[in-house]
Amino acid sequence: MFRGSAPTKIDDKGRLKIPTDFRRLLEERYGLDLFVTSVQGDSALLYPLPVWEEIEARLAQMPSTDRAKMRYLERVSYYGQQVRLDVQGRILIPQILRESASINGDVVVSGQLNHLVVWNHERFVARLAGQPFTDEDFHALSAQGI
Repeated sequence: MFRGSAPTKIDDKGRLKIPTDFRRLLEERYGLDLFVTSVQGDSALLYPLPVWEEIEARLAQMPSTDRAKMRYLERVSYYGQQVRLDVQGRILIPQILRESASINGDVVVSGQLNHLVVWNHERFVARLAGQPFTDEDFHALSAQGI
């Protein structure tokens, strides 16, 4: 499982060096290939390719006319690109996604159990401040035994 977060940078060529602990787990458990995408264009979602293929398999079971499926696929395809870690542990973030999510320079990579999320550092801090963890959130998690 991907846990925690790590500050890092996007270089001038749009490459993200995957933080060491995340890279180690990624290589050992999943391999070198990832699917980089977004749904809302505000952050980059980094799915190990086997995890993404499981999502695709579930999507394939849905009717092709399902509007939620169509909207989801439109967005993840628009922002998405399959990438491979280079020998230095870097991946290229697609330009359209870098621009939409303002992910250049300082970023934070956050573990989300089976995938990673990359945020513009300032945008992420503002998000945390603007969306506080509420009593309703605690209640929803408690209902799930967490």
